[in-house]
Amino acid sequence: MEDQLFDLIVGNLNNLLWGNGQILIYILVFAGFWFSFKLKFVQFAHFSHMFSVMKNSMKGDKSGISSFQALCTGLSARVGTGNLAGVSVAISLGGSGAIFWMWIIAFLGMATGFAESVLGQLYKVKDDHKEYRGGPAYYIQMGLGKRWLAIAFALCLFLGYGFSFSAMQANTITDALNHALDIPQHYAGLVITILAGIIVMGGLRGIARFAELVVPFMGISYILVALAIAIWNVDLIPAMLLDILTSAFGLQEAGAGALGAAIKNGIQRGLYSNEAGAGSVPHASASATPNPNHPVAQGYVQMLGVFIDTIILCTCTAVIILLADVPMSGNMEGIRLTQDAMTSHIGEGGIYFVAAAISLFAFTSVVANYAYAESNLHLFKMDNKFGRGVYTFCYLAMVFWGANASLLQVWAMADMALGLMTLVNIFAIIQLTPTIKALYHDYQTKRSANADMAFKDDDISYQGELHEGIWDIK
Repeated sequence: MEDQLFDLIVGNLNNLLWGNGQILIYILVFAGFWFSFKLKFVQFAHFSHMFSVMKNSMKGDKSGISSFQALCTGLSARVGTGNLAGVSVAISLGGSGAIFWMWIIAFLGMATGFAESVLGQLYKVKDDHKEYRGGPAYYIQMGLGKRWLAIAFALCLFLGYGFSFSAMQANTITDALNHALDIPQHYAGLVITILAGIIVMGGLRGIARFAELVVPFMGISYILVALAIAIWNVDLIPAMLLDILTSAFGLQEAGAGALGAAIKNGIQRGLYSNEAGAGSVPHASASATPNPNHPVAQGYVQMLGVFIDTIILCTCTAVIILLADVPMSGNMEGIRLTQDAMTSHIGEGGIYFVAAAISLFAFTSVVANYAYAESNLHLFKMDNKFGRGVYTFCYLAMVFWGANASLLQVWAMADMALGLMTLVNIFAIIQLTPTIKALYHDYQTKRSANADMAFKDDDISYQGELHEGIWDIK
């Protein structure tokens, strides 16, 4: 009975958002084009500048983490199940053409990610510990003056990043370890829950330090393995690319049905992986003190995060799967497809490598997800010992539950939460477009004139109000 009720509520919502209704697909594509146009295709015009901003991004201050730590924290949440299991799901349900549409939504999403991260920086606040906090709930309340909508977003965030996303990441880790090492899922889930509890007790700075150490190591290792596989199978690359393109436009025998499946699954899994427009990464952006100290600088940093996550890491997984000789059923397949593909390339060690990779990737997501939701406790005046204690207990309980839940249920709940968050966030950032454009113009003007890049609140005309003492630098 409970399963039927769950399927009725969650299934119908997901069908409206992602399925036959496809509301979010249209909204996200529109938002990507909207911000690409409004920001003069910043993701292409200033592609190299993304990397330039990172050169001086290693230091923060007493109120904020560094831009590099914010990037790693954002990648901690982005780089996880979506990169390994999500790509498997996209290919198993949408064919190889889903990868092409994953690339498209990533390039469009770079502009959307830029816009929301700029807003996260501008409308950040200082909490009771004098540390920066922010995100969509804050720029909705302060920029648009809509507290009710801010609360709606925050509740969706708690459902998504606070609870169901971490449960889904834990589910993928335990499934991978069970498949590779035959470790019972409830034992693995208990260990994951304990380790996550130890790290999140250190707060945002502890999570940022953990991400700064682990994310570069795991990302580079995974890229090197995928590159080695691509070089070893270099003669198959042209056929693989041709297959991606023909499948993406329904030019194979399956026709229009395959085209629809490729677009739907590519965009859905692309968004789930890079999170552009979902309103998650602005929480990491708001926590940073960028260098130069201008909101737009953090926009470039997080735009780079979308590129690394989807264009690089998701493509690595696609290469591993599509160059492997593994059968696909056409049904939903998760991390085990990636494990089987890696095994076909490097032998029995492949299953263990992917189990280790997904454990690291997904575990960093588990702890970063905690930070995102925790940032919204200040909105409810619960950023105190009691509020954090209650939230931490519920979060860890969901991690343990997710480790033992079914794959379909966990993914369905995560899709619903992500969809609801995205609806609210896209509505908000489009409303705040004038402020985004004003910030972008101010940054480019100062950069062209070699002027002091630091932002002050009287540099532009912005919507709503800003937190006192952050940008009113005299």
